[in-house]
Amino acid sequence: MSTGAPLTLYNSLTRSLEAFAPIDPALVRVYTCGPTVYNYQHIGNMRAFLFADTLGRVLRWNGYPTKHIINITDVGHLTSDADAGDDKMEKAAAAQAKSIWDIAAHYTDAFKADVARLNIEPPAEWTVATDHIPQMIDFAKRIEADCYEIEGGLYFDTSKVPNYGALARSATDEGESRIDPVSGKRHPQDFAIWRKSPPGEQRQMEWDSPWGKGAPGWHLECSVMSLQHLGHPFDIHTGGIDHREVHHPNEIAQNQAFCGCADSGARIWMHNNFLVERGGKMSKSTGEFLRLQVLIDAGFHPLAYRMMCLQAHYRSELEFTWDNLAAASVRLKRLAITVAQLRDRPAAPSAASPAAYRERLDEAVTDDLNTAKALVALDEMLADKKVSPTDRLAALGDFDAVLGLRLANLKREDLRVRPATATLTEADIAARLADRREARAAKDFARSDAIRDELAAAGVEVMDGDPLGWDWKPTL
Repeated sequence: MSTGAPLTLYNSLTRSLEAFAPIDPALVRVYTCGPTVYNYQHIGNMRAFLFADTLGRVLRWNGYPTKHIINITDVGHLTSDADAGDDKMEKAAAAQAKSIWDIAAHYTDAFKADVARLNIEPPAEWTVATDHIPQMIDFAKRIEADCYEIEGGLYFDTSKVPNYGALARSATDEGESRIDPVSGKRHPQDFAIWRKSPPGEQRQMEWDSPWGKGAPGWHLECSVMSLQHLGHPFDIHTGGIDHREVHHPNEIAQNQAFCGCADSGARIWMHNNFLVERGGKMSKSTGEFLRLQVLIDAGFHPLAYRMMCLQAHYRSELEFTWDNLAAASVRLKRLAITVAQLRDRPAAPSAASPAAYRERLDEAVTDDLNTAKALVALDEMLADKKVSPTDRLAALGDFDAVLGLRLANLKREDLRVRPATATLTEADIAARLADRREARAAKDFARSDAIRDELAAAGVEVMDGDPLGWDWKPTL
């Protein structure tokens, strides 16, 4: 529970830090733009859900009961984030020669598995786009006066709402640069509310509507699901910074037309920055991209990636490198070892209270979710010998509740993940290391080196003199 520091959050809509004041203190309502389930989610996608998870944990830390919704987009998202290209779901189904429903089910399950492996708390509800088609049609009817029909479907006229695109634009933003031209649109920024199926073409997902058989626009889905499940207005809307440029401004425009007011739908709009990988493997369009299973196959525990993200502020661009991930993994291992050692120490009176560390945790995370500062406080608290082991372990529960690293239950053995290419079992490795220790004790260094080389060839790096006492680690 918070020690009393006021919660401030950065509102992308006003480009400023704001003191958080819930609409209803009895229930804070949060909506997160979820995945389009046409493929596995890359680790850059997962950063958005780690950020939303941290937000939810901090809200609860501050004593706010929270209703969090994450949507599943299983229709309507085109290969361009605006209104051009093929439907991502239809395209994936055609490429894999599978039912689009099977594609959606498979990748939804895979996404939820990644959520669990990263210790992201599940939302109050997963809302699925195709479960809300009648509501989307009703919503579109209500805003039809602000729309017009062209050959491709029903389009929203962005000139009908005040200050369109305010979320995207600032002195350095080019909010409309990613919008592709569509024949018949009145303005480049106008976007699809309902897309008609092309003449002579039957899609796997299409529904009857007043504007012809077709499918909803991607932007419509989130307006309908957020307002239906959270009400209007609700407290916070989150997503990746790429959504700030097109998708979220379009949501806001729809919401304003729906309510006939200037309200954006959410009081606060929050966006995490990009995860950057200089080798270009952060895009699914390459065919080979970095997803959580790739990190696991390389020998990293999923929580090492969570740690890497927590070490940076969510609004900062974060570069992914294998070295950065390895450093985060080492930091996590050190914490796990320290916690294990504290459990083994006898009870003793404290010369100091951990209260100051709880206050530092509170001050850090209530200052726009500054998890990097919270981790420093955690490191120093666990190392403070003036605080008894019992009190340090008790305070650890507060850090775990906010940071989600599961340190109270994490064992060092859990963090030693075998690479997918490993050929030796852990029992084999332990036996060979025992042989090597015997050889070194007998000063048979030729045999010792031979065993080390044998292990290296099998993807195991022997760690002589490692201060963590790990004996070995998987090699990439």
